[in-house]
Amino acid sequence: MSDTAHRTPHLAGHPDVSEMRERLERVAGRREAVTIDGLVLLTGLYTAISPWVVHFHGTNPNVAVNNLVVGIALALMGLALTLAGERMYRVSWTCALIGVWMIISPWVVSAGHSATAGIIWNNVWIGVAAILLGLGGASMVRAAERTDTR
Repeated sequence: MSDTAHRTPHLAGHPDVSEMRERLERVAGRREAVTIDGLVLLTGLYTAISPWVVHFHGTNPNVAVNNLVVGIALALMGLALTLAGERMYRVSWTCALIGVWMIISPWVVSAGHSATAGIIWNNVWIGVAAILLGLGGASMVRAAERTDTR
């Protein structure tokens, strides 16, 4: 009989694992990375509570629920970047996608309710902040990869 017990190789046995780990730890340990982590977390928390801060939770419940859910997701991403940055920095660009969604969401999610200027400006500012943070995190990863290839 043949040996049917195939084991999946662990990443720990990969010859480049120490180099990859070292590179990601350099990115995650930089002061800019710590700043971006905290700002993503704060942006997510503000996004989650913004319907009550800007007072549109009763007038436009769809956007309020959208902001709450997206804010919790963004805050969890910021927390994950803080706690496991070496594993999460490659997905920091998704903050930019969330930012784009926050900018267009008042018109997409409103469904019968008109989005007021306060809702629109609130979501635009949140979206711009998320886009900048996502692009900042992605550029740090690209810069670390460029220095490793030299």
